[in-house]
Amino acid sequence: MNKNERLQKAIEATIIAGHQLSNEAFYYLCHNCEETDPLAIMNMVLHEIKNLKDKPFFIEKKFLENIVNQLTQTHQAAQNRKNQTTNQTTKSTEFNKEEEEKIQDCKTQQPSFRPSTAFDENTFHPYAKYISSELKILEDATDKLTSNGTLEEYNTLFQDRYKRIEKILRQRIDVKAATPIREALKSQPKTKLKIICMLTEKRDNKQQTILSVEDLDSNATVLVPNKAPDEVKKKALQILPDQVICIAAIKTKSNLFLAEDIIFPDVGQKTPQKAQEPIYAVFTSDIHIGSTKFNKEAFKKFILWLKGKYGTPEMRKIAGYVKYLLVAGDIVDGVGIYPGQQFELTIRDVHKQYDFAIKYLEKIPKYIEIVLAPGNHDTSRKALPQPAIPSDYLTAIEGKTNFHSVGSPCLLSIHGVNVLMDHGRSLDDIVATIPGMSHNHPEKSMRLLLQGRHIAPVYGGKTMLSPENRDYLVIDKVPDILHAGHVHVLGFCNYKGVLVVNSGGWQEQTDYMEKLGLVPTPGKVPVINLMTMEITVLDFKTEN
Repeated sequence: MNKNERLQKAIEATIIAGHQLSNEAFYYLCHNCEETDPLAIMNMVLHEIKNLKDKPFFIEKKFLENIVNQLTQTHQAAQNRKNQTTNQTTKSTEFNKEEEEKIQDCKTQQPSFRPSTAFDENTFHPYAKYISSELKILEDATDKLTSNGTLEEYNTLFQDRYKRIEKILRQRIDVKAATPIREALKSQPKTKLKIICMLTEKRDNKQQTILSVEDLDSNATVLVPNKAPDEVKKKALQILPDQVICIAAIKTKSNLFLAEDIIFPDVGQKTPQKAQEPIYAVFTSDIHIGSTKFNKEAFKKFILWLKGKYGTPEMRKIAGYVKYLLVAGDIVDGVGIYPGQQFELTIRDVHKQYDFAIKYLEKIPKYIEIVLAPGNHDTSRKALPQPAIPSDYLTAIEGKTNFHSVGSPCLLSIHGVNVLMDHGRSLDDIVATIPGMSHNHPEKSMRLLLQGRHIAPVYGGKTMLSPENRDYLVIDKVPDILHAGHVHVLGFCNYKGVLVVNSGGWQEQTDYMEKLGLVPTPGKVPVINLMTMEITVLDFKTEN
């Protein structure tokens, strides 16, 4: 085995034994692998730890230094004995067989040890290179799409949505006894009950909010009066069309219901899954290769940073731990996406746009796993769920094992952390529908998607939906991280244990963005430590 293979084996042996190297210990091991045998060192370390009463989880640099010093002294003593024995052989033909065996044992166990020099903080140490990838695609509808666009298929889609979110709602203790609308309509006046329903229409005025709702069998009208508690009125404003909810209501003398509370499917408070070692994932989107507004200088710095050739010592230290790069769509600017786009393109052939994009991305170290999902500017169909970008446009990544093309949305696992990645087109509909929402705070709109357990609930808005036989946009499994892009603005928050991240992008403000009053944040990249779930934002538009 060469030095890199032995270093990887050393780290794997450490992990299998149930331990982790601290940052300083790892750097020490890497820095000395030229002159020492890292696998032999770690075997000795693990042997020593077995004899300890209190076994450490993290192995510190000092522990390694002591082992190396012991091995160096052992080797030197053996060498001295050898020299002494050699001198004796010039005087006598007798040779001590036992001494020779000791010398040979020392040679076999630990060749060429040398005390370490101090760690140089300017040296790049790619920790992630020696850690095996743990990337799994858990859910991706790419190969399951069957729609022909018929009315019957739309009925099937919304029925599936209703049934699956109803199941999520009924898992709540306060919803288990919900009544079907048909039975609720038969109730006596002043009866308090709960109904699970889908919103078909919402009418707001200063006096009240009127909700038209239905389930699989019947429909009803629910009134949220002006005298209702402020919390209930606030919830009523946040309901999206075609969203499945539960309403606690009082039956009136007519077939009208008065709302007392509105219950969303929502996510429960959770403890996120975390990686067992300090591995980082980079989240980005909206590169828009081919656009005159693509900030290539910032993107080049980003690539150099991943290679350990750009940034402060702290930035380069983080780069050494990056194992995953997740791109949530709009890799290229596309062609014919909006009127007048041809005047804002530097590359007018979409195939060439992808070729240029891959030329950038293939410069990233090959030990980093790159996941590419489509956006509305990419060549995948526009209706959700979007299948992966057609392979005809990604011929440049054929045979490159660290590239992965997936659909949108896609649920994947990286080092045990579940990430739900979607381009985020539905954020436009939320901003247009819900008061107080804006593109400048995308994380707030993304929280509503988790609250409603659906990636794109609104039908008939800016987000096109494909009538599949299953609604692949329902959030059945609550992720540890929800990642989106589309709005070109960095935003993140923690919602009930789920890390919500909108990763901004790499495109400067276009004329269209200016008309919307949208100020993008190009070049700002969120990097997540999968072991701690902490976010570090790196800015590649500023000088470091």
